[in-house]
Amino acid sequence: MAEVLKSACPLNCWDSCGLLVSIENNKVIKVEGDPSHPITKGKICGRGRMLETRTNSPERLLYPLKKVNGEFKQISWNQALDEISLKLKEIKEQYGSTAVLHSHDYANNGVLKNLDQRFFNGYGGVTEIYGSLCWGAGIEAQKWDFGDAYGHEPEDILNSKNIIIWGRNVARTNMHFYEKLQEAKKNGAKVYVIDPLYNATAKIADKYISVKPGMDGLLAAGIIKEILRLGMEDRGFIDQYTYGFEDLENLIDTISLEKISEMTEVPMETIHSLAKVFSDKPTSTFMGLGLQRYKNGGNTIRLIDALVAVSGNIGIPGGGANYANLQVGQSFDVANLTMSDRKTSHRQFSIMKQAEEVLAAIDPEIKMIIVTCGNPLTQVPDSSIVEKAFTSVSTLVVIEQFMTDTAQLADYVLPTTTSFEEEDIYYSSMYHHYVNYGPKLVSAPGEAKSDLWIWTQLAQRLGFGDDFKFSREQLLQLSLQSLAEKEKTLDELKEKSTLELPVKRVPWQDFQFKTASGKYEFTTMNKGEEGKLKLAVPEESKWNNPLLAEEFPYHLLTIHPLRSNHSQNYHLLPKAPQLKIEAAENIAADNHLLAGDFVRVWNNRGEVKGYLSILPKAHPNTINIDEGIWRQFGGSVNNLTSSSESDNGLGSTLYDCLVNIEKVN
Repeated sequence: MAEVLKSACPLNCWDSCGLLVSIENNKVIKVEGDPSHPITKGKICGRGRMLETRTNSPERLLYPLKKVNGEFKQISWNQALDEISLKLKEIKEQYGSTAVLHSHDYANNGVLKNLDQRFFNGYGGVTEIYGSLCWGAGIEAQKWDFGDAYGHEPEDILNSKNIIIWGRNVARTNMHFYEKLQEAKKNGAKVYVIDPLYNATAKIADKYISVKPGMDGLLAAGIIKEILRLGMEDRGFIDQYTYGFEDLENLIDTISLEKISEMTEVPMETIHSLAKVFSDKPTSTFMGLGLQRYKNGGNTIRLIDALVAVSGNIGIPGGGANYANLQVGQSFDVANLTMSDRKTSHRQFSIMKQAEEVLAAIDPEIKMIIVTCGNPLTQVPDSSIVEKAFTSVSTLVVIEQFMTDTAQLADYVLPTTTSFEEEDIYYSSMYHHYVNYGPKLVSAPGEAKSDLWIWTQLAQRLGFGDDFKFSREQLLQLSLQSLAEKEKTLDELKEKSTLELPVKRVPWQDFQFKTASGKYEFTTMNKGEEGKLKLAVPEESKWNNPLLAEEFPYHLLTIHPLRSNHSQNYHLLPKAPQLKIEAAENIAADNHLLAGDFVRVWNNRGEVKGYLSILPKAHPNTINIDEGIWRQFGGSVNNLTSSSESDNGLGSTLYDCLVNIEKVN
């Protein structure tokens, strides 16, 4: 008879769900939601349910592999670890430790996934990547404005009179917030969705506002302009608690509302009505991650923040410029795990431009790349350059569960465990403020090993094994030291499966900000001219590059897939997926295309081919192709995207992308 045990979802997702996992004969047979979880309350998405498929898949990597004459050959762990550690030792001696690049992302939210940094710091320090493909520009933007990126706790939405969902399809990416949104609406709150795509969240909105992709910041500026014209700004908040408001006023005066309406393709009467909505407090604003995946991305988030500030919706229940909630992750002592003081050398590459930087690196050149928690060949922009870079080094090591597009390129592939095969704790800094416990439930198949085991074995061979002479429980205790001072312990977490973290439920309620001035900063005090807001637009647009826009007239979005967390599930779906190209109705009409046509989408970086689907009510000239799809299924869409960095240097420009389309005969 099956035993049902509590666990937690490891996916890098908004919801961070509690799970009930059925185990029989040392095998996971079912994954369901845990009804006792205070936030997720027993409901989980298909991606969470597929953790059972992921754990039991016959495609799992079971043994270490080495590429010999272009073919993978099974080898022993001793051989793999001996050879990799010998290469690491030789590289450090001949070139220095920064000749090794650690390419990583966040496919798993486990706290102990930070042990990769502990290893590389113990090794002496390597070339690390900085920034984020996902949300980096927006995080940096809010740090400029507030001093940090904090969000309101989930229940606070019930205090909102109006709710703005801006560039975020919560029905697809944040199902428990979607439920809370429906509850708030039943209680009388009005819901507004601003998005280029008419999505499932827009269907429940009181009003849907279609905006041209990448022009959201300009729209926010237009709403601010109208609030000021109507005299509806919160002068008390502005005068007492903000810095640089005159700079914002001067900026707004440089453009007319008519011009903003023309550029955003949002009617002036809609901008006028939104000004009244924001001023009818409390109004909460929930921003999506796609908003800041443009060259002007940081500035976009800052202008929306400024709109929330001008309207007086900061620091009040039912308000907020909700983008992320970093105070959740700040509850943990990750520094205890990573031992950053141990590194003696250090170099950084942008995560967006890591491929170009590998190819250009000197003093030292990159001799080895080790990939953890990611699939860069699929997920990093401008895939052709990524492949060129990752095949240019003498040794590529990939720690993985499946033979991904990146693993296919590797010299060594090391098989690692799934979340149900190792103990860890999980949290998300995007939505709620609870940490979840995930015990080890089943044994790993074949010779798959945990990351901790792999790092320990390598560290022993390289002479710093003492840094890893800790059990998983001891390492988890290290990460929870500051929480223990607040009487929240690992034992309690294990007993209850989830704990509420001590965060501010309504951030900035005391109007004490973490900026240089101690105030909300419309102009970032310590950034000079760079710290001033700008009326910036996407790099690939008719406003910045008219010749490019003439050749490639359509704007490409690459949103998160419904059934896969980025690239993690495509190969596990019951039916082999096909690349779907979704286009606005005017694109189909202008190009004489019909639903189901096999079409080509291309630009000067690359192309993809797939089957056309027509998007109802999408903003004109907009195309979407879900990100994450593997090469064998027609991907990656990142053949088309740019590796440029956002305006503040910490985010991607994945959505700042113009393309063309045609039918393939």
